[in-house]
Order: sequence, then C-alpha cells, then structure tokens
Amino acid sequence: MPVTLFVVLAVGASIGVIFEKTFAAIDRDKRRAYWRGKNANRSRALSNELPSPAMETSQKKDSTQLAAEQLKVVMNADFQWRALLNKPERRLLSCIDQVLAEESPGWRTMGQVSLGEILYSRDKDAFWAINAKRVDLLIVDRDCRPLHAVEFQGTGHHGSPETAARDAIKKEALRRAGIGYIEVVSGNTPAEVRDMIRKLTSEHKKSVSPAIS
Repeated sequence: MPVTLFVVLAVGASIGVIFEKTFAAIDRDKRRAYWRGKNANRSRALSNELPSPAMETSQKKDSTQLAAEQLKVVMNADFQWRALLNKPERRLLSCIDQVLAEESPGWRTMGQVSLGEILYSRDKDAFWAINAKRVDLLIVDRDCRPLHAVEFQGTGHHGSPETAARDAIKKEALRRAGIGYIEVVSGNTPAEVRDMIRKLTSEHKKSVSPAIS
C-alpha cells in the first residue's frame, strides 16, 4: 500500500507540474500578446502625432516649390519704395517723440507695427485674427515692451462698418494684453496731442511708484 500510495502521489505531482507549466506558458503567451498589442497601439498613436519622413519631405518640397514660385514672381515684377508713414502720421510721430524725450526718456515711438509681433495667444484662431493687423504708432519703453498704441483717424476713417470692426478687434486684443489704446483725430491740435501723451506718462509713473504708507 505504501508503494501504491507513493506511485499515485508521484503521478499526481507529475500531472500537476505539467498543468502548471502549461498554464504558465499560456499566461506568458497572453502577456506577450498584450504587450505586443499595447506597443503596436502606442506606435500607431505616435505615428499619428508625428509626421512621417515621407510627409516631412513632401512638406519641405511644397515649401521649397512655393518659395521658388514666389521668387519667380518677384523677379518679374517692378518695385518702388514708399514712405512708412504718411505726412500727418509723421507729424504725429514727431510730436509724440518730443513729449517722450521730455517726460519719459527711454520711451520711443515705432511706426506701422504688426500686432502679431507684439501679441501672443494660445488660441490659434484668435492669433491669426490679429496677426496681420497693424497700429499706426506704438509707444514702447526702453526694453521695447509695448505700452500704448496710437491710432491716427483721418477724415472719413469710420466710413465703413468693416473699418469699425477692424478697429474693435485691435482694441479688444490690446486691452486683453494690457496695452493702452488712444486715438488722435485729424482735428486734434499739437497741444492737445502733447497733453494726451503727458497724461499717459504721468499715469504710468504713478502706477510704478511705490505706495507711501
């Protein structure tokens, strides 16, 4: 009986080992299949996020072709220079710079500044809405930080709803960036313009001066 019992136990143990190895192999195969699938999904996700080498090459070719076509057009065209500012804008620029030299040395005025150069937004649609728009004049500090936009409104400037809409877009974008906005109309005298600029510089000095307790 002991011998028979020993044989039974040995056979049972052997069968158990066989089953354990079998299930272990099945489990191992399942794990391998799982990770292969996961890595494949990850690779597909990365391939969707990143452009393929073929796509990058195609984009580079398109950009190069576009540049070549633009160069061809430019080479076949005539160009003439034109003044950055018209006569009223030049007078306004000179008037503002004189006041800045007296009241805020280091500040200066720039002409025809693109909003895309002084504003940034994570919202791409919002950025492209203002990117190509410009302000007539821009007052900056000694570090070229934009402080105040100055728009010259000549006669008939607000003659169309489109112009008013463009101005509204510029005003709102500048306001949200903390940049001032003032309008100078054709009827303003040099003295009135100087008073406007002095007021801006005075308010700025008050805002940066430490409070006295």
